[in-house]
Amino acid sequence: MTGTAPPSEARVEAIHVARDRGLPPRPVELVRATPGAGLEGDRYADGRGTWGRRGERGRGRDLTLVEAEEVERLALEFGIELAPGETRRNVTTRGIRLNDLVGRRFRIGEVVCEGVRLCEPCTYLEEVTGRSIREPLLHRAGLRADIVTGGVIAVGDPISDLGPA
Repeated sequence: MTGTAPPSEARVEAIHVARDRGLPPRPVELVRATPGAGLEGDRYADGRGTWGRRGERGRGRDLTLVEAEEVERLALEFGIELAPGETRRNVTTRGIRLNDLVGRRFRIGEVVCEGVRLCEPCTYLEEVTGRSIREPLLHRAGLRADIVTGGVIAVGDPISDLGPA
């Protein structure tokens, strides 16, 4: 397991979904993940996200993840505090380096995912947070992933690296 914490330490810390574009993400304790769609109740799974209609999604748009440690680093090093879910990523993790999962399969609880690319910060994220976060979060804002095998993801679920995709 390259670049990961021991499986007992890597886990889901929070899950957020937003019903529609522009609405604040709301926390959920568990959610159904569907390959090619995303998380049930989220704007992207329902085809109402920023990236457009289903079928126009492209790879890496099923699921977004961010490390709790990076959100904490942002507060400590830059004085920029983000509330839970304010990163607009679906899953907040703890104990695993998400950048290391690009090109790899990983399991979140019973769901198998594939890390596709980094989820870089954007102008929209700066607009909705009202903070200059693109530079401090460059290459640290999370991971875009495809859901390979669906199921339920819950807060507290373990995360494990399954190897190259």
